[in-house]
Amino acid sequence: MAITAAMVKELRDSTGAGMMDAKKALTETGGNMDEAVDWLRTKGLAKAAKKSGRTAAEGLVAVHVNGGNGVAVEVNSETDFVAKNAEFQEMVGKIAYAAEGVDNVEALLAADLGGKNVADTLTDKIATIGENMSVRRMAKLSGDSVVSYVHNAATNGMGKIGVLVALSGGDEVIGKQIAMHIAAVNPAALSEADMDPAVVEKEKQVQMDIARESGKPEQVIEKMIVGRMKKFVAESTLLNQSFVVNPDLTVEAAAKEAGATITGFVRLEVGEGIEVEKEDFAAEVAKAVQG
Repeated sequence: MAITAAMVKELRDSTGAGMMDAKKALTETGGNMDEAVDWLRTKGLAKAAKKSGRTAAEGLVAVHVNGGNGVAVEVNSETDFVAKNAEFQEMVGKIAYAAEGVDNVEALLAADLGGKNVADTLTDKIATIGENMSVRRMAKLSGDSVVSYVHNAATNGMGKIGVLVALSGGDEVIGKQIAMHIAAVNPAALSEADMDPAVVEKEKQVQMDIARESGKPEQVIEKMIVGRMKKFVAESTLLNQSFVVNPDLTVEAAAKEAGATITGFVRLEVGEGIEVEKEDFAAEVAKAVQG
């Protein structure tokens, strides 16, 4: 596969690696961006693996809580301008309420929204506002109590990041603090038992490769990996993370002090995981002139 300057630039932007190192990483991995990031990490050449920085979709996440049940819905638009539109926000709020009675996006699109289903409502709104929109995903959470939090709120109950936390015991105060922590830190799972085994195994292999680059004996490497994976799990799981409100405590310990047990959480961020093709302004102007 031909390694282009654009690919090298993308890898440099996402890892902070030098140009020649980025090019070599892409060459070694046949142009696979994710594998190239891991190759740079193995060689100690990646300052950060900011893969999520490639997301750029706009829209809103709306949250709705009713007692021990909560729902979060992401509705995308093409521009942030539309996300700030009161008409769009009103529609998103109604969709979040409709999501309370369904279990997936397909059912949500068919749900009634004042005499018209969600899908048709979206179609009408696309026609009037003149911009493409979609209901991308939804997530539900149940517990003894559910607390919600919206970060970077555009209006009440909706913004760029929506969080739901299910608790047993505790109160609204500790629930809100934990939800704010989730919004800021973005844990991968509640506990080690909830982590994706494939993600854990991939990280273990990367850490093994990094350790082997040091030239240390295999038995020493095995001990190193135990410590590194313990740290990885602690940093990735909500219960084991240092609580942003009080870093001397883990989130689990802070909840316990407040008489609460965290039983689940949901975090949706607008545009998360969506890759949008980027084109620099000069190229865009040149294309317009040529057209």
